[in-house]
Amino acid sequence: MAKRRKNDPRERFSYLRELVTEFQDTSSDGIIYAFICAFLNHAKEQVLANLANFAYDPENYIHFNELNIVDLFLDQLCCNNDTLVEFAVGGICNLALDKNFKQLIHKRGGVSKVITCLSHKNEETVMSATTALMYLVCPESKADIVTAPVIDFMLRCKGSSNPRLANLASVFLQDYCKYEEIQNAKNLASTYQEQSSVL
Repeated sequence: MAKRRKNDPRERFSYLRELVTEFQDTSSDGIIYAFICAFLNHAKEQVLANLANFAYDPENYIHFNELNIVDLFLDQLCCNNDTLVEFAVGGICNLALDKNFKQLIHKRGGVSKVITCLSHKNEETVMSATTALMYLVCPESKADIVTAPVIDFMLRCKGSSNPRLANLASVFLQDYCKYEEIQNAKNLASTYQEQSSVL
């Protein structure tokens, strides 16, 4: 039934609204037992994963906009649940190629939130954040994305043992960074290391 409803354009909005409501209503406030909390967290993870997957389909974009799903994704980027962060940044990544969502994410302060995901311990989250940043680059956001700390991070990831992450970092550096910006980031990193070793 769920599959039929997802594929019926007339039902898309209702189905997505139900997912958003289910996510927001799944709260552990006041619940004492740990197994209930774990169950509710798992339910939130499943719902957010579904929303992130629906973000692939441009037919859902009008509904995503109406239901403020970008804000829902952005709110989860700062939470303590690693799985929610992973799905949320994946959802942002899926939406970021769309011009309107790109502008909305930037307007809502999403670039800085996505940048914080670069330091995440989960490599899938880091790769989604890196890809999202590449998609989010536009004249309005480039100065916020192509910064010395981000370039330094990409330079370090370029040597990663994970070939997917190393390739993403290489593409970021090649396609979005000028030679002078890379050299500046290297110089700043070198200066910082020298100062740290003196201390």
